[in-house]
Amino acid sequence: MLNKIILSAAVLAMAACAMPPAAEAPTAVATAAPKPIEITEASFGCIRDLKAVRGFYVGNLLGNIDATVAAANAANGATYPPGSVVQLVPGEAMVKHHPGYNAATKDWEFFELDALPTGTKIRVRGATDVVNQFGGNCLSCHAQAEAKWDMICEQTHGCAPIPVTPVMARAIQNTDPRCGKMELPADQLAALQQLMAFRAAAAKQAAPTGN
Repeated sequence: MLNKIILSAAVLAMAACAMPPAAEAPTAVATAAPKPIEITEASFGCIRDLKAVRGFYVGNLLGNIDATVAAANAANGATYPPGSVVQLVPGEAMVKHHPGYNAATKDWEFFELDALPTGTKIRVRGATDVVNQFGGNCLSCHAQAEAKWDMICEQTHGCAPIPVTPVMARAIQNTDPRCGKMELPADQLAALQQLMAFRAAAAKQAAPTGN
């Protein structure tokens, strides 16, 4: 009887050794965070070299221009892909970073630029504290856009009106000093005169008053 028990135990042990080990659960592979988008003054050039979409221009610093144009043309809004550049005028820009850059701005970074014949100078850049040439905070304005528009302001997106009419915007775009010179029609010349008056009034209002 004892011999039978020993023999049975030996058979079981041999069978256990012959069985293949249980498959281990696959180990999750950590996804590396995307490399931060490098944005320098060289990232900005002639606004008219970008893709025109209605009254503004778009580009993509990562080369994904088709996705950016698709987002800009989406009838019901869309989230812009990382690397997207959006510009209404040469002196201002928005650039979309990878998720996680800044939740308050939906990962957009705002830029105030000096567009010069010799190139571009970044005057101010950042997320929540960039102020435009009229004294308005960029985030405060763009945050008014309905969520589906991903903070892009157009006339029907919910943002407060700005003192730049469509004709003014075209005139400013067409006089970007980084682009080739072009003749302006009479309505754009008149719009530039009106814009200069707006800027002078804004500068006067912002200037400190003496006692």
